[in-house]
Amino acid sequence: MRFSSDFLDEIRDRVPISAVVGRRVTWDRKKTNVSRQDYWACCPFHGEKSPSFHCEDRKGRYHCFGCGVSGDHFRFLTDLEGLSFVEAVQQVADMAGIAMPQPDPQAERRERERTTLQDVMEMATQFFQDQLQTASGARARAYLRERGLSGRTIETFRLGYAPESRNALKEYLASKGVPKEQIEACGLVVHGPDIPVSYDRFRDRIMFPILSSRDKVIAFGGRAMAADAMAKYLNSNETELFHKGNVLYNFSRAKRAMAGADGADTLIAVEGYMDVIALYQAGIENAVAPLGTALTENQLQLMWKTTPVPVLCFDGDGAGQRAAFRAVDLALPHIKPGQSLRFAMLPDGKDPDDLVKRDGRQPFDRVLSEARPLAEMVWMRETQGGGFDTPEKRAELEAKLKQIVNVIGDENVRRHYQQDVRDRLYSFFQSAQPGRGERGNFQGGGRGQGQGARNGGRPPGPVASSRGAISDRLARSGLVRGALDQPTLRESVLALTIVNHPQLLEDEYDEIASIDYENAGLQKLWSSLLTAVAEAGSSLTREVLIQKLEAHGHGTLLRGLDQQIRNARLWIATEIAASEDAREGYGQALALYKRARALKRQRMELEREIAEATETDDAGRIEQVISALHEVQLEVARMENQEAIIDGFGVMSGRVKGAATGHG
Repeated sequence: MRFSSDFLDEIRDRVPISAVVGRRVTWDRKKTNVSRQDYWACCPFHGEKSPSFHCEDRKGRYHCFGCGVSGDHFRFLTDLEGLSFVEAVQQVADMAGIAMPQPDPQAERRERERTTLQDVMEMATQFFQDQLQTASGARARAYLRERGLSGRTIETFRLGYAPESRNALKEYLASKGVPKEQIEACGLVVHGPDIPVSYDRFRDRIMFPILSSRDKVIAFGGRAMAADAMAKYLNSNETELFHKGNVLYNFSRAKRAMAGADGADTLIAVEGYMDVIALYQAGIENAVAPLGTALTENQLQLMWKTTPVPVLCFDGDGAGQRAAFRAVDLALPHIKPGQSLRFAMLPDGKDPDDLVKRDGRQPFDRVLSEARPLAEMVWMRETQGGGFDTPEKRAELEAKLKQIVNVIGDENVRRHYQQDVRDRLYSFFQSAQPGRGERGNFQGGGRGQGQGARNGGRPPGPVASSRGAISDRLARSGLVRGALDQPTLRESVLALTIVNHPQLLEDEYDEIASIDYENAGLQKLWSSLLTAVAEAGSSLTREVLIQKLEAHGHGTLLRGLDQQIRNARLWIATEIAASEDAREGYGQALALYKRARALKRQRMELEREIAEATETDDAGRIEQVISALHEVQLEVARMENQEAIIDGFGVMSGRVKGAATGHG
C-alpha cells in the first residue's frame, strides 16, 4: 500500500519520535534535556554501557554515535521490531489517533500524476542548465561571474538560463513526448481560454530551481536579464506541486547542513535566492529564503519544526525594518517555551552578499552574534522615534505594549512577556523623569538620571534600558557586571572549573547545565560545551573538551578566563586543583552566584514597587519598601566588601592532581 507524503508527515508531526523510541529504551537522566526535546539512551541496536544513542524530537530523527544507525519513526520500528513498513505506519498512526487511509484510486492516480509532473520539472531543469552553457546564455554566465559565483556553486544549485524565446522550452518538452496538459500543469507556460497559443512563462531569465523537502524540483524562480522587464524576479504560479507560502528556498539542503556532525544550531532566513547562494559559497549552508514575498505563517512553522529559535536576517533599511516588524506580529501568537525568533539586522544598504563577498563569512557572523530577541524587537518598534514626555503618552505606550503581549497564546510565555514589559517601562520612565526617585532617595544615584527627558522623552538608543534601572554602585559590582564584555569573576570561575574538571558534570548535570550566564561570550561557550559533553558522554576529557571548544572559536575566551582566574589567584578553578577541591569550590561559587542573582531580582522588584507606590502617593508603602530595599543593599554591600567569591572558597587544602603536597 502506498501512502501520500502528506499523510506520513502528519503522523510524524503528531507523534514525537521520543514517544516511539521511549517504549524500548530508558532515557539517561543526566544527558537528556526534556525542555529542549533532546534525549539520550544506551543504544538498543548494540550493547553499550554509556549512552551514545541520540533522539531529537524537533528533527524527528535518531542517531547512534556508537554504531551509526539512524532513521525516523518508521525506520526504528522496522529495524528494531521487525515490522513491515505498513505495520510501522499503522502503529504510529494509532499513536497519533489518525485513521489509516482507505485505498483511494483517485488519490493514487493523483500521486502518480505528481510523480510524472516532477519528472517533467526535472527535464525542464536540465534544459535550463544546458541553455546556460550555450552562446545565448553568455550574458547570464557573465552576470553570475560578476556576482562572484563559482562553477561549483552554480552546479550545486543547478542554476540555468531560460532563452529569450516564446516557445523554446515548450518545443523541447514536446519533442520528448510530454503532452501539453502536463506542461501546463507544471506552470511552465502561460495558457488559458483567452490565450490562443500558450507560450513559455520564463524568457531571458536566470533560473533558480526550487526544491521540495525531498529534493524534487517543484517550481522555478527567474531573474530577468533585461533592465526594463516588468518583474525583476518571477516565480512559478501555484500548481499541484507548488504552494508558495509553504515552501522555503534551500530548505532541504539547510536541514542537511544542520544535521551534520559540525552543523549549525539554527536556520537563518534571508530575503532572496542570491543571498542564500552567496552565504552557501562563504561556508554558511544553513540559510533559507521565502519566495519573493513576506514570510508566511506556514513558512515560520516549517522553520520551527527544524530549530527552536530561527534567526531572521533583514536589510538594515526602512523596508527591511518593516519586514522585521511584520514578522514580529506574525510570530507572537505562536511563541511558546523553547520556540521563538531572533532578528539580525544588516548594516544599512548592505545585503548578505555584500558582507561575504570581500571578507568572507566573518562580517556576517558578527551580524548574527548581535541578533536581537523577539521581546527586544517589540520594544524597539514601539519606542523608536516617539516622544513620551507626558503622562498621556506614557500611558498610551503602556496600553499598546499590553495589547501586543496579550496576543501570545502560551500562558507562561505571555506572563513572562508581561513582566518584561513592566521591567522595561519602569526603567525607561525612571530615566525619562529627572525629578522622580528623589523622594526617599531610592534610586541610589541611578545612571542616566533625566537622560530621557533631555532627549525629548525618547529612549537613548534603539533598544534603551532593556534591563531594570540599577545604581552606579550595583552596576560596578560583580552582581550585574556579567552583562558587559568582561565576564564577572564569579561566572568565570563557574565556567572554567567545568572546562578544567568536566567530570563534575556527572553528579549534578541538570543543575550545572541550566546555569544562565549573563555574559554573551560565556553563553556561546556554554552552549558549545554542553553539545560536546552530550556527544562524548562520560568519556570526555579536559584535553578533548578544550580542543572542541577551540575548534568552535572559543580559544581566545578560554585564555582570557584562565588569565583572569590566575590573576585573582583562584587556583581551585584551574586544572592543577584536585577534584575534591574543585568540587567543593564550585559548589560554594554556585551558591554565591545564585544568591547574587536573587538579590538582583529582589532589588529590581522593590524599585518597581516604590515607583508604583509613588504613583499613588502611598507614603506608608513607600517607607516600608524603602526599608526592605535598604536591607537588600546592605546584603549586596556585605557580599562585595567581603569579596565573597574569594572568601567563600576558604583556604585551599593544598592538594593538586597527582600529588599530596601543595602546588607551590
